[in-house]
Amino acid sequence: MVEANPLNSRERVLSDIRAALSDVSDASAPVQRGYARSHAGQDIAGLFASRVADYQATVVRATLAELPGAIAQALEGRRVIVPPGFPPEWLPDGDWPADEPPLTVAELDAADGVISTAAVAIAVTGTIVLDAGPGQGRRALTLLPDYHLCVVRAGQIAGDVPEALERLDPVRPLTFISGPSATSDIELDRVEGVHGPRTLHVIIVNDL
Repeated sequence: MVEANPLNSRERVLSDIRAALSDVSDASAPVQRGYARSHAGQDIAGLFASRVADYQATVVRATLAELPGAIAQALEGRRVIVPPGFPPEWLPDGDWPADEPPLTVAELDAADGVISTAAVAIAVTGTIVLDAGPGQGRRALTLLPDYHLCVVRAGQIAGDVPEALERLDPVRPLTFISGPSATSDIELDRVEGVHGPRTLHVIIVNDL
């Protein structure tokens, strides 16, 4: 039995491609794509809140004036870690542990939780995106503690994924969070808190 020559097969495929493109005047011309860039509708913040709640996260909407009170109520006595750059005026009175210098893995794991801001949020998918910017902290800070309270400005909410990606810097360490961490085994038993916080609490600030 004579095996086919791989080079001949490759040339045959390329020849077929060239033949198929023979009537195309400019193969480098951009493809016109008329698909919708967003499916969010008009109430982007409302849709985001609804989708986050679908993931079994707690969602609260507040004005800037109400924000410190909403944060105090959400924490319910938890002593959370505060990343560098988080606005101190938003925090309730008290001595809050800071991740500066960076805490050890054991200290992060033993903490009640973490509070952070966000880089972008996506309404259609109910996703929060962190990029380690001011108030967000390093990736370990928001993945190891069991509780995460995230403050999202209404203006940070993009309608859909294409819009969100345009606002993000691809060279930064991006973390996409869609609800509390959860997974299922082969028998579909849901287990929470395996790859990140077991509890996610989101406060949407309406007028920031």
